[in-house]
Amino acid sequence: MRTMRKNYEALLWSIALPGFGQFINGKIIKGIVFLFLEFVINVRSNFNMAILYSFNGEFVNAELVLDYQWLMFYPCLYMFSLWDAYRDANEIEQPYGYLPLVFGAYSVTVGLMIFRKVSIFGVNIGPVFTPMAFLLPGLLIGYLLRKILITPHVKKGLN
Repeated sequence: MRTMRKNYEALLWSIALPGFGQFINGKIIKGIVFLFLEFVINVRSNFNMAILYSFNGEFVNAELVLDYQWLMFYPCLYMFSLWDAYRDANEIEQPYGYLPLVFGAYSVTVGLMIFRKVSIFGVNIGPVFTPMAFLLPGLLIGYLLRKILITPHVKKGLN
């Protein structure tokens, strides 16, 4: 039971801030690296200011303040940090367990690239909320692909 709690504890702390899950898992150097990279990308891209503008409905200001050259690194760093924290906390390796987060990173990155062309009910929700909306389809595609790939192993009793 403790292992299950630790798995999710590391994952949830990584959602809060990349690197924190690694600290929970005792991977201090790795946690410092993730935290440092998150800080550099966040500051260089002005991501926190864009989040502030977005939560206040100022989507044009959010778009104008961002440095996309830096922000494009964020989805992959964030999702890799989540996967790494969860994987390190697991005692049993899960086959293809990385696929949902990999496809989540891909889809968030695509959402960031095409947010200007996407409207929900006629409203463009900007460079923060559009990529967030793209996360769910990416996770679902990753879970579906994982299920397809592990099904033959389960039928043969290899899982």
